[in-house]
Formats: sequence, C-alpha cells, structure tokens
Amino acid sequence: MKKDGDTMKQKLIAENVDVFYGEKQAINNISLGINENTITALIGPSGCGKSTFLRCLNRMNDVIDTCKISGKILMDNTDIYGTEVDPVELRAKVGMVFQKPNPFPKSIFENIAYGPRIHGLASNNSELKDIVLSSLEKAGLIDEVKDRLDDQATGLSGGQQQRICIARAIAVSPEVILMDEPCSALDPIATAKIEELMNELSQSYTIVIVTHSMQQAARVSKKTAFFHLGDLIEYNDTDKIFTQPENEKTQDYITGRFG
Repeated sequence: MKKDGDTMKQKLIAENVDVFYGEKQAINNISLGINENTITALIGPSGCGKSTFLRCLNRMNDVIDTCKISGKILMDNTDIYGTEVDPVELRAKVGMVFQKPNPFPKSIFENIAYGPRIHGLASNNSELKDIVLSSLEKAGLIDEVKDRLDDQATGLSGGQQQRICIARAIAVSPEVILMDEPCSALDPIATAKIEELMNELSQSYTIVIVTHSMQQAARVSKKTAFFHLGDLIEYNDTDKIFTQPENEKTQDYITGRFG
C-alpha cells in the first residue's frame, strides 16, 4: 500500500509558473507538486486561474497566440516546455477531458481508435480492436455499447459521451489525465458514474481535476489546491483543506462567504 502524504512519488512538479494573456497575468508564481496515481482537485471561483494552470500541464495554452508562460513544469523530472519535447507526444501522455463532452462525429469504435491509429499504437486491426474494447472497459462503458460500436457516438447520452471521451483519452496509454469540469454538463446519476470511474482510474493514472463543486472535490480527491485571483492560496490533503484550512481565504471560500 502506498502511504498517503508526501512520501508518494510526484508525477508533475510546477516551479514558479507565471502565465500571461497579452498584458494580463492569469496565474502568479505557482509552485505545486502533483502525486502519482492520485486525484488532485483544483478549486476556486471563476476566473481564478485553475483551468489556465490545468492547461499548462499538457501545453494546451501553446495554441493561444497571446499566451506566454514562464517557470518550469517537470514530468518525471523532464521539463515539458524543453525544446526537445514534442507537444503532440506530450498530449498523448497527458490526456484531457473537457467540460462539455466532445465526441467526434464518427462511430463509437472510430472515436476510440483515432488516437491509437495516428500514434501507431496498433500494428493490425485485431490489436486496434483490442485497444478499443479495453479502453471502453476501463471507462465503464463496454456493457452499454459493445453491440453498437458502429453507431454514432454523438447519439449517446451526455454521460455516455463523456465516458467515450475518457475512453478516447485512455486509448493512447496516457500517464496523466486532466479533467476540466468533466461533470458540469451532466445530471447527478451520470456524475456519480464519472466519479466512481475516476476513483478506479486513479489506481493506474495520475488525475488532475478542475471542479466548481466543492462536494465533488471532497468526494473524489486526495489533494486539493485552492486558487484565488491567479494565486495558489493553499494546497494540502483534501480532508485538511475542508476541515482545518490554514488560510482565512480558503475558509471563506469553502463556507460560501465568497465564490
């Protein structure tokens, strides 16, 4: 059994990260270590920098022309912003699931097969099918869709579509899965399924989730980081953040005095 706390291996380490959109600074000098095979939640009011920080972890901010990033982000001691790092390969290792389910307008099978095909992870159709079925199984969807792999993924329910997107992320064998408000468009039953799935996946993957729901952060995460106006105010074990926060701002946020 892994011990909880700081004895765990850190998968990602941010050191003095600043992000600017043009002249506006979005996050200020963030340093944060993210434990391997653990769910870490990023919480805070809208516009506090949590999604911006999440997108730094797989270089999604690179696609925004006005965005400038300084500082270091290490994954297994390699700086992911180093010149030798290919962002496309990085995004295969650090998958992302977005707020609104965004399956491709293709069949269920083709949604999951897309990544392994472009990354050359299967040498024949039989291997590709194995990857697709295994990914659907890990995403808790196999029983619901195994007889309809040729159906359009966009015809599924919202919760199923989100699990298709998780299966699609898993299919390229990532090490980290980033989730940006993955349940905000879902009903409570679909949300419970995604939370249960995250729990299972955290045994094999490092998961970082941005959530507006403090209840969700409390239910699923081991570690929680509280952001406010671009600053990291507090980062600790989730239980401690919600029961004995050290910072008054954290206390005010979790008790609903602002948000």
